[in-house]
Amino acid sequence: MIICFIASRTWNRCPASPVRLQSGAAVVNATARVSSPVTQAPRLFGTLPDGSRVEAITLGNRNGLEACILTRGAALHAMRVPDRDGRFADVVLDHPDLEAMLARPQYFGATIGRVANRIARSRFTLEGREHVVTENEGGNSLHGGEVGFDRAIWTIAAYDRQQATLCHVSPDGDQGYPGTLTVTAIYTLDDDDRLSIEYRATTDHPTLVNLTHHAYWNLAGEGAGSAMQHEMMIAADHYTPIDDRRIPTGEIRSVAGTAFDFRQAKPIGKDLHPPVEPQIVQGTGYDHNWVVGMQASLEPRQVARVVEPVSGRVLTLRATQPGLQFYSTNFFDGSIIGKSGRPYHRGDGFALEPQGFPDAPHHEGFPSIRLAPGEAYRSRMVWRFSTDTGDHP
Repeated sequence: MIICFIASRTWNRCPASPVRLQSGAAVVNATARVSSPVTQAPRLFGTLPDGSRVEAITLGNRNGLEACILTRGAALHAMRVPDRDGRFADVVLDHPDLEAMLARPQYFGATIGRVANRIARSRFTLEGREHVVTENEGGNSLHGGEVGFDRAIWTIAAYDRQQATLCHVSPDGDQGYPGTLTVTAIYTLDDDDRLSIEYRATTDHPTLVNLTHHAYWNLAGEGAGSAMQHEMMIAADHYTPIDDRRIPTGEIRSVAGTAFDFRQAKPIGKDLHPPVEPQIVQGTGYDHNWVVGMQASLEPRQVARVVEPVSGRVLTLRATQPGLQFYSTNFFDGSIIGKSGRPYHRGDGFALEPQGFPDAPHHEGFPSIRLAPGEAYRSRMVWRFSTDTGDHP
């Protein structure tokens, strides 16, 4: 069992725009089918040095699946799902406790913003003005900068057995970004074994927004070792090559005949060893953006499917964003100890991050990530858990 307790519904004050708890008719119907379980309040996960509380909420459905959400980073800390024989395991990688999170900051399970991925040279021009943002990766700005949304303590706006809404206000000038940005994250676990993560944002001044979710998955179970034999399909004909700083070159290149062709499912590690392709060398593995569309879609479309052949667990991802960053945990070196007490080594998990294209402000051909006052940013991703017997998209 996940060591987070089930939360009962409550409402706290959330700054700026109001939050709507329900995100669609399918969610309403799924919630209506659930018998009324006994619920409990969020539990204290830990306390920061400044006294701020980090709380944990657990969502659950009638099939026994559970998702643990932390207010630090609006992060998915654990996800408990069954294998083909009905045996449950946590399939999300993370530190075991807050102390470890603070000692070795990573992006495990976190909401990433304001701008996911990289901004070259940590600067961009918007409305004719150059903005310099915080640098945290060799001269570039990665995942929102030095103190991104992954380190913020989000406010719990609403919660019940199957849905949690968290919000965060990023002030004007935060990490160098213009405008006050109000962000909402809505987690929903329904009775069809789907975990939906919806992001919404508004601003009072033109700014950049590119939010994503950074869970590391291992469908054999957290701490189970290499995930490189997981079989992955990515529904994309093109990807964006990178330079030696992991910045897109601006080219949109066909995956045909390359290690980046996942249109037919194959083991993740099949083309990684030896790293014969220059792009694999550039990324020290897979750390690239796949083009699933040239604009965001109104409804989530299937972008990836992953099967763990031994357990039979299947993860299907649908998302609205035009890009999908796939990262093969290239820099895990055994120094991080996970929840199981086992070290994480290279290839022990994978991340699939629906988002806008990396470094979009510097490439005219990439979809824009600009957000203006009066506009509403919205993105949604849906993770469906099943097994390889009786699986359907």
